[in-house]
Amino acid sequence: GPYLARHLLARGYEGHGTSRRPGPDAAANLVRLGIERRVALHRLDPIDESRTRAALATIGPDEVYLLAGPSSVARSFAHPDETVGVVVGIVSSLLAAQRHSGFRLFCASSSECFGSTDAPADIGTPFRPLSPYGVAKAHAYDKVAQHRAAQGGYAVSGVLFNHESPLRPETFVTRKIVRAATRIAGGSTEKLVLGNLDIERDWGWAPEYVEAMHLMVQQDRPDDFVIATG
Repeated sequence: GPYLARHLLARGYEGHGTSRRPGPDAAANLVRLGIERRVALHRLDPIDESRTRAALATIGPDEVYLLAGPSSVARSFAHPDETVGVVVGIVSSLLAAQRHSGFRLFCASSSECFGSTDAPADIGTPFRPLSPYGVAKAHAYDKVAQHRAAQGGYAVSGVLFNHESPLRPETFVTRKIVRAATRIAGGSTEKLVLGNLDIERDWGWAPEYVEAMHLMVQQDRPDDFVIATG
C-alpha cells in the first residue's frame, strides 16, 4: 500500500487511504517512505458496504486499489470461515460501490489460488487452491470476473506472486531470516528454525509490483493478469 501510494503521488495523484484504526500504527510505513502528510487516511472497515459506498461517494476517486484483507496463509487454516468471509466480503463491498460511482477498481488476488503447480502458472492455469486463504482469493477473483461480465464495469484482478520489501511485517519469512541473520552476525548464538523447506516461491520486489498494478488500471480494456518475476 505505501509503495503504491508513493508511486501514484509521484504521478500527480491525490492520495486517500482507509484504515479500521487510523493512527500512528496505520501510518507507520507511510512515515517510513516520507509521504504520511500527502495521504489522507479515513476510518473505514471496507467490508461495511453502506459506509464504503458513502465514503467513496464523498472522496470521488477515479481509481481504487483494493489491497486490504487478511494476508496470512497459515492463519487461514485456524480461521477458515473468517478468512473467506472477510476476503470475499470486502471485494463484494467494493464491487457494489463501483456500480454507483464508476471508478476503476484493482483487486489484489494471489498466487495461492493456483495451489501447487508443476510448471510456471499464467492467467490460464486452473485454480486449485490448497489453503482457505487461496480458496477465498479464488472466490473473490471469480466475483470480479462475473461483475465485469455482467455489469460492464472496469474491475480487474492482479494475481500477485510473493512481493517482498523491508516493509513486510516481521511474521513473514523474509523478515524472519534477515532479522535472525543480523542478530547472528552480531554475535547471537541462536539457531533460526524454519518450516517446510521444500516449498518454492517466486519472490519479487514490491515497488515494481505496484507499477504493474497501476498499469493494469490504465489499459483501454479491463483484464486480469499475473504479476510475477517470470
